[in-house]
Amino acid sequence: MRIAILDDDSNLLELACTILNAAGHTCHPFLSGKEMLHQLRRESYDMLILDWQVPDLSGTEVLHWVREKLPAALPVLFMTSRSGEDDIIAGLAAGADDYMIKPIRRGELVARVQALLRRAYPSQSTPEIIQFGIYKFEARAGRASVNDVPVEMTQKEFDLALLLFNNLGRPLSRAYILEAVWSRDIEIPSRTMDTHISRVRSKLTLRPENGYRLAPVYSYGYRLEQVSAE
Repeated sequence: MRIAILDDDSNLLELACTILNAAGHTCHPFLSGKEMLHQLRRESYDMLILDWQVPDLSGTEVLHWVREKLPAALPVLFMTSRSGEDDIIAGLAAGADDYMIKPIRRGELVARVQALLRRAYPSQSTPEIIQFGIYKFEARAGRASVNDVPVEMTQKEFDLALLLFNNLGRPLSRAYILEAVWSRDIEIPSRTMDTHISRVRSKLTLRPENGYRLAPVYSYGYRLEQVSAE
């Protein structure tokens, strides 16, 4: 999972990223609230961790923007050195899903992050068979079918299709897709992703008459939407 973390303490930021990377996540650190906000307009993340007090733009200000502009399900963990009950209530009232009092402890950070991710993305604790209407995915075997008719797909096409369905309705940035499907292999040509998107759309007949539309999001990435069958 891609996790963006905001804190103006570079040592704490490095420690938190080391812990989260070791737990299998990809950590994107930000020392400035304005820098994080700039990136949130261009990138997608699975979770945010926000320090309460950052000089240029506080965690609460970032959070207000996030709750106004980004999907409601995006989990947010507040990290704060303020342990008063009023502070904690204020953080949760501002829209945080959970809070953690500094100094951070490795086990607690991982546990809180995993709990929030499980709650936000239940479909990504991948069962053997995942079904979306007429579309069926056998996760471990890497097989897909439409109306029980097998569809021949490469592993990358399968991974891309499953990523899109697991994030139905959510715009995914090109960097997010690249990281999730190609494991940060930044050497791939830029057209490779577009070619794979086109193949997935064609092979799975992702058209409105089948209830889905796979559309580009201008200057950002792609989104798979559920639509009324025409």
